[in-house]
Amino acid sequence: MRRRTLGATGLEVSALGFGASPLGSVYGAFAEPDGIDAVHTALDLGISFFDVSPYYGATLAETVLGKALRGVDRTGYVLATKAGRYGDDDFDFSADRVKRSVHESLKRLGTDHLDLIQCHDVEFGNLAQIVHETLPALRELQDAGLVRAVGITGYPLGALHHVATRIPVDTVMSYCQYTLQDRRLARWTPEFARVGAAVINASPLAMGALTEREPASWHPAPAPVLERCAAAAALCRARGTDLARLAVQFAFATGDFASTVIGTSSAQKVRRTVEWVAQPLDSDLLHAVEECLAPVRDQGWFNGRPENQHLEARP
Repeated sequence: MRRRTLGATGLEVSALGFGASPLGSVYGAFAEPDGIDAVHTALDLGISFFDVSPYYGATLAETVLGKALRGVDRTGYVLATKAGRYGDDDFDFSADRVKRSVHESLKRLGTDHLDLIQCHDVEFGNLAQIVHETLPALRELQDAGLVRAVGITGYPLGALHHVATRIPVDTVMSYCQYTLQDRRLARWTPEFARVGAAVINASPLAMGALTEREPASWHPAPAPVLERCAAAAALCRARGTDLARLAVQFAFATGDFASTVIGTSSAQKVRRTVEWVAQPLDSDLLHAVEECLAPVRDQGWFNGRPENQHLEARP
């Protein structure tokens, strides 16, 4: 598994990252031993970057990941979690709360430090508070040795850029925006690089939309996008392959990111994903799928506070 330097942090992360949200039953129930086996399989196959949050499963994902990493050499993996979001409508970006959140995460994850702490879904907060209060509080924890790097996550790229240009951040993570259907994150990556932020791409499967299975009922994408994704899945099926395979290969082979994070709670899927990224991209199939998705290319959705949406200007 290739490794890359995470910006200026000095951390080395696997190009393929393990997204731990499924360990919180975000995409359906799972057996805890299976989730722990998935983490161990990832480590065995060279995946060293693990991303989680207290929001995923109301702390369940952190708890399971902590169990899985118990006894593993701490130098053998890079551990990232988040602070600021704790439920669908539960946000608290105050300095006191995010500091307490980090200490709570350290206990659940069974470690004395986090490699990366991220302010979670900044578009749901007051961006001025995040710049002047939240991120400085997380930097204080860095000074105390509890975290090694500080980043931000979210969906609207303009809101992420607004924050990153007003206060230094080590990383920016966004999701569903470097996929077969949506490529906007690639346009913004040079803008983040100019301010010294490494970019992490999450959910190249578009939270399940670019797979054989029907996306969850809560999926926020507009109906025309989901319909085209379903058509692309049918196209791949007719050619004897899986849309998810193409989606993973596309993001991994063409994306210029520090890491691409894919969520799973299955050892079998971890093995399958690692096999996929080692295989060449089928350019003919890619062209056909791109034509299928062309009518909805780069179409997303609004996320977060209304006042943070106008920042979504193209760079």
